[in-house]
Amino acid sequence: MRYRKLGQWGLKVSEISLGAWVTYGDAVKDLERVKEITRIAYEGGVNFFDNADVYAKGLAEELMTKALLEQFPRHELVLSSKVFWPTSDDANGRGLSRKHVRESLERSLKRMGTDYLDLYFCHRYDPEVPMEEIVTTMSNLVDRGLVLYWGTSEWPAARIVEAVQFARANGLHPPAVEQPQYSMLYRERVEKEILPETERFGLGVVVWSPLAMGMLTGRYDEGVPKDSRFERYPQFGERFLTEENVRKVRELKEVAEEVGLTRAQLALAWVLRQKGVTSAITGATRPEQIRESLGAAGVDLPPEVVERIDQILGGGSRA
Repeated sequence: MRYRKLGQWGLKVSEISLGAWVTYGDAVKDLERVKEITRIAYEGGVNFFDNADVYAKGLAEELMTKALLEQFPRHELVLSSKVFWPTSDDANGRGLSRKHVRESLERSLKRMGTDYLDLYFCHRYDPEVPMEEIVTTMSNLVDRGLVLYWGTSEWPAARIVEAVQFARANGLHPPAVEQPQYSMLYRERVEKEILPETERFGLGVVVWSPLAMGMLTGRYDEGVPKDSRFERYPQFGERFLTEENVRKVRELKEVAEEVGLTRAQLALAWVLRQKGVTSAITGATRPEQIRESLGAAGVDLPPEVVERIDQILGGGSRA
């Protein structure tokens, strides 16, 4: 496992990380199984574990962190959560107001059984809250030691820049990291809009869904298997399960085999080829899935392989 700095900042995270979205507390509710998966990840060098207050209505935070802290020292872990989406029906139960952020963080820390978060993400940009309020609120959490670094997730590039510039102009802590969706099948926004700005301002980038909701594993070559993610969440299949994408994924099989990787490992290594990407957040509901993902750690794809992949995907690569 290799560890990469979070942009210009001192924190180092594993290039392969493990996330809780649509897995723990949802597809997997058994603590012992979560312990096994997190143990395999930890023993494989993973130190970054990603979560959010809305994942399984808070159960993901509770289950995943309990599994981790019952097995491993807190100081060896990089734990994250997020705030924005509704957590109650009241008027202030969502968004990035100072009130909701503070109350959501308090609940997250309680569920996770920790005194602080290493990373705390604003899960979306909130146009109803002034940038001054967002940045001062998050910076204050850093000053209080409740959060070590704060970041953004799926924010427009212009708003990321605005947050950094406001923080710098006012002696506040700027966002240190952005978390966007990025994969072989969803790349244009990150490569053309996000990475140029995050690299310019020294932010790390930790990407979610690097396997395109599982599409890039090859599991959907012949349709939608029973009890697969696309069966449980048809909206994901509607987004990625197209004839063109099936063709691309099938063609990638030969490339992967030639370099001794599975298609999932090839997809992760491809994401990590970007110098501006800090970590690829993977999901796992079974031990064999995290073992496979760990096989992408430390892999450097030769330029000719990246070129072949780009020919299959269509369009040039920003590396």
